[in-house]
Amino acid sequence: MEITKFNHSCIRVSSGGRSLLIDPGTFSPLERALEGAEAILATHVHADHLDVEAVVAAMGRDAKLSFRGPAALAASVLDAATQASVPDAAARIHGLGPGEVFEAAGMEISTHGGMHAVIHHSLPVVANIGYFIDRTLYHPGDSYQVPEGIAVETLLVPAHAPWAKIGETIEFLAMVNAADNIPIHDGLLNERGLSLVDGHLGRVAAEHGLGYRRIPNETPVVLGQR
Repeated sequence: MEITKFNHSCIRVSSGGRSLLIDPGTFSPLERALEGAEAILATHVHADHLDVEAVVAAMGRDAKLSFRGPAALAASVLDAATQASVPDAAARIHGLGPGEVFEAAGMEISTHGGMHAVIHHSLPVVANIGYFIDRTLYHPGDSYQVPEGIAVETLLVPAHAPWAKIGETIEFLAMVNAADNIPIHDGLLNERGLSLVDGHLGRVAAEHGLGYRRIPNETPVVLGQR
């Protein structure tokens, strides 16, 4: 399996010559990120994780491109795609909940979690789906809920967010206990912030005998090779 990060939380996953894209949001270069993808997975509704207009346009250009996300989000994407006259939109857009298993781009995927982390009690909590891909890679979206019933080899760690603090990030990394940990959700950090986060997470990972590495943007990385 090979992954490519396109800024923030947008990750292309490739295996066997086929690719899917997770969380194509507004912080990412989507024209390049979407190239060659057969399927799009969105963890939740927030714009930094899903640019609905860009996704609908891409589905209009590519009749084989599918979309999956939390049920309410999928319904809104379907509405936008229908308004844009995207062919066969209803057959290509699928709503999900936690506890499901399906195949996309030739990869086995299970869904986990359920809800976005709480930002503040005054703000609504939205649905959030984490994706476990080919029994190897876990993308949690915006949640530190530890997935049950799976053994994660590579964890994509949300490194910074309005809803997070570094102590919670550290606990999540340690509790999932993945051999390989790669930071994501860091599009708001400058070089100083990235260095601080990497210092904390790298230290804790090492203390637990786990790997931690930052991967460069738009450069494919083969999982299992550290």
